[in-house]
Amino acid sequence: MSDRAALLKGIRGWLVFFVVCLVLSGVTAFPLVHELRWTEELLRSLSVAEYLPGLMEWIERVRQGLDTADADHPFLLYGTDWLAFAHLVIAVAFYGPYRDPVRNIWVIEFGMIACAGIVPLALVCGPIRGIPFWWSVIDMAFGVFGVIPLYAVRRRIKRLEALTPNPAPALAT
Repeated sequence: MSDRAALLKGIRGWLVFFVVCLVLSGVTAFPLVHELRWTEELLRSLSVAEYLPGLMEWIERVRQGLDTADADHPFLLYGTDWLAFAHLVIAVAFYGPYRDPVRNIWVIEFGMIACAGIVPLALVCGPIRGIPFWWSVIDMAFGVFGVIPLYAVRRRIKRLEALTPNPAPALAT
């Protein structure tokens, strides 16, 4: 296998991994009410309240809030539907770098900027919305861990670019 083919294979592997994670993150935003009920039941069955009472209290509070919103104001959950949709649309954008990584490196850089933006968003909006700091740290971890595959992809694309002969400039007409 040539260096170029190996780089392309690595780029595509990381991109598939990243897109799968992005899609899963998006799809799980649709059934939040049910997921939180299941999560609370699971945590109770594992006696999590005994070891992490703060986590259990937070899960109960969020579940109650979602139950109330679902029963009294279901239109509020439409916002999480849009959140899910946004994840899916962003995932589609990564098809460009999958097809032509060098030409579409900007999508990777956009993704890295978006991952970096998670940190200030969580630090600013978390306290405004009454989110416990430890939960904001979990949210920030998505940005930190999300940038890792994108950074790996960007490095490989730069190496691939160095191996790619420059195309002839377009003739002016």
